[in-house]
Amino acid sequence: MSVTPSRLSSTDPSRAAQTQGRRQLRWLETLIESLIWIAGVSTIVIVGLIFIFLLREGMPTFIDLPLRALFSSRWYPIEDIFGLLPLLTGSFLVTIGAVIIAVPLGLTTAVYLGEIAPTWQREILKPIIEVLAGIPSIVLGFLGWVALAPLVQQLGASTGLTAFTGSLILAYMALPTIISISEDALYAVPKEYRDGALAIGATQWQTIWRVVLPAARSGIVIAIMLGIGRAIGETMAVMMVTGNAANIPPLSPDIFFQPVRTMTATIAAEMGEVAQGSMHYSVLFGIGIVLFLITFGINALASRIVGGRIPRRRGGQL
Repeated sequence: MSVTPSRLSSTDPSRAAQTQGRRQLRWLETLIESLIWIAGVSTIVIVGLIFIFLLREGMPTFIDLPLRALFSSRWYPIEDIFGLLPLLTGSFLVTIGAVIIAVPLGLTTAVYLGEIAPTWQREILKPIIEVLAGIPSIVLGFLGWVALAPLVQQLGASTGLTAFTGSLILAYMALPTIISISEDALYAVPKEYRDGALAIGATQWQTIWRVVLPAARSGIVIAIMLGIGRAIGETMAVMMVTGNAANIPPLSPDIFFQPVRTMTATIAAEMGEVAQGSMHYSVLFGIGIVLFLITFGINALASRIVGGRIPRRRGGQL
């Protein structure tokens, strides 16, 4: 059967348009995939270059200084004494205090927003919480120094600039991250999980505790780790409210009410005063290497915890 010219003229333009559309779509997909690949590789390259720069500037610290001197209990650069133990202790105390305060408050707030609060409250409260993350750290440090430190001193501390004050400020700074990401993780749990638990007789709290929270565990762990990373990496606010005392607080019930100094605050306070190429200069970069490794370890731990909860495919089957 022959095809008439009129039929060819009516079908060929549409087929040509469809073919051209498919080619344009494939070209657009290829372009987007290339941009995503470039962005991902660029991120890895940038992180690698940062680490290489830190190694180049900070490796003399670990080569020229004995480990016994490097991890001693005294930091006094004027006499070339670079003991990192006071700085590690200060960072540990401030971060642990912030985690103890921020994690329970953040998770309970996320549960309330995601599972209990009515829709109108959630639409009001969540944007406000996310806006809090945009407050500059220098402003929070100033408020902590002016308003919070006197209150801490009234609790019985010799000074209001203590590890506890720093923990309160860092907890406040970590809360928006923990709340927002945890609430998103709870929201991502399928509604069928809740309906199934309620259908077999579970109460709302039993459903939240035994079904929703375990299902959202990976996202919650990521939220907590990001909050910890924010606490460890904060500089200006901590430098303003912790007292900047490079000593190890005595092991006593009021250990959190003693002035301390963190690693980040040390870098910020002393980097502008050192000569490039000096041992003091290298030690500050060595502190940066330690911070980098701590952050990398936290991320690796989070990936291991999250990866252990995700079923892996074997042979095409879960």
